[in-house]
Amino acid sequence: MAPNYPSGDQVSAAGATVTKPFLLSLLAASIVLLITLKRKRTAASKLPPLPPTPPSWPLIGNLPEVMFHSKPMFRWVHDVMKEMNTDICLIRLPAGGPTIVPVLDPAIAREMLRKHDASFADRPTSFGSHVISGGYVTAVLGPHNDQWRKMRKVMTSEIVSPARHRWLHDKRAEEADNLVFYVHRRCMAGKSVDLRVATRHFCGNVMRKMLFGRRVFLLTILNRFFGEPTSDGGPGPMEVEHVEALFTGLKYLYYSGVSDYLPWLRGWNVDGKEKIVKEADKTIKALQNPIIDERIRQWRSGERKEIDDLIDVLVTLKDDVDGKPLLTPQEIKCQAAELMMAVIDNPSNAVEWTMAELINRPDLMAKATEEIDRVVGKDSRLVQESDIGSLHYVKACVRESFRLHPVFPFNMPHVSTRDTVVAGYLIPKGSHALLSRYGLGRNPKVWTDPLRFDPERHLVDDRGGVTLTEHDLRFISFSTMLLARLLQCFTWAPLGPIELAEAEDIYELFLATPLVAFPKPRLAPYLYPETN
Repeated sequence: MAPNYPSGDQVSAAGATVTKPFLLSLLAASIVLLITLKRKRTAASKLPPLPPTPPSWPLIGNLPEVMFHSKPMFRWVHDVMKEMNTDICLIRLPAGGPTIVPVLDPAIAREMLRKHDASFADRPTSFGSHVISGGYVTAVLGPHNDQWRKMRKVMTSEIVSPARHRWLHDKRAEEADNLVFYVHRRCMAGKSVDLRVATRHFCGNVMRKMLFGRRVFLLTILNRFFGEPTSDGGPGPMEVEHVEALFTGLKYLYYSGVSDYLPWLRGWNVDGKEKIVKEADKTIKALQNPIIDERIRQWRSGERKEIDDLIDVLVTLKDDVDGKPLLTPQEIKCQAAELMMAVIDNPSNAVEWTMAELINRPDLMAKATEEIDRVVGKDSRLVQESDIGSLHYVKACVRESFRLHPVFPFNMPHVSTRDTVVAGYLIPKGSHALLSRYGLGRNPKVWTDPLRFDPERHLVDDRGGVTLTEHDLRFISFSTMLLARLLQCFTWAPLGPIELAEAEDIYELFLATPLVAFPKPRLAPYLYPETN
């Protein structure tokens, strides 16, 4: 029997029966997709724009400019923002790396860190910060997590409280006397003083005294010293090694290395900076950790019973639940290193720049010394911390140096934890927000004649109230005391013309040439300490 094939009309009818529902479904799906895409485009069009962006390369963004430009990275950033006439911008990096958002306007910075503080409270990770913090066990460098909250609580309640500051007064005063002894001995020998050496080592000595109780430590385990001072009170070799390692560690905490922006390269030492960071950290902790180990042993054995310094405080803290030590030896060691770094760079740099500015401007130097003589009395006693509240002009000099001559161009970076709108711009999640200390302090929209060193811009009225705030006032008091002693006790003559030029370094804004000057006593001889 012949097969019973359907006729052409039957085939057409069957096909039409199948095709119509399919076409209707496809049409409906297409309409839904078009509506969805339109809504997304409409929603996207309502989003705030990204900050202005400089021209970038396909795929790799601005990585060549950030990493390999002939100028230091921060100068390239500021030049680009000046060309674009913007106080905020967005710098793109290759996929897998963050975007960078520099800010030059104080109003935008305030909005970012006050109104949106929760969005920008975190820190980005970097090779340097990971090494120095011992894997983020400290209070400042790590991401905001339970460990950070634990250490932050310890710092605020036990270390940087006003009561603790008063408790450590005598140690700071002793090092202020040692500074005068050192400069006076150089003076009597007819020698010049390198003020970079003097200021850095004063800051290092003060912090060592507060942390470890002494400037010099004999370590019986290693038979090493933190450097016996020289006969004139200057730093010994171990003190020099310690301070140099601290500044190196600070320099490379967030050094904008390749591996910081391309994390998958970390550990390969691509640009050589990772090795430098590790060596600096090794030096710092080789000098500090045996002291801490010995102190822990003394407390656990019962040999030590009196709390004398900050290491004692950290070692003796107890957990409220089980009464066991609150901090591990690793936490104490890494926090000690972080504390040393926290106070050594800003005060020393500010005072060196201030002295350079004042020596170049004798009229300003005269105002500062006149105020000290008026507040303290000429030939009556040395200036003390209790006088700082009345030294308005001297404080203004320090604040002006903080404004005009920051030690590093950017504050420690913040990282956005969510998409956030700031100043009308969308800051994408994961962006590194860089507040430019250099740009904020020199912004012509904020400061009149911004490149001029003018302390009086910080004096608001005849009573001498100071308006420029500093996020951490201990930097101001620390620096003011150092500056006041140098001005009260000596007159200063430069070796030659002082060039107020910044070092052409990628990361630092020190004077290009360390400030060296000849001191001459200006007080009665009996006021100068005879021993250190």
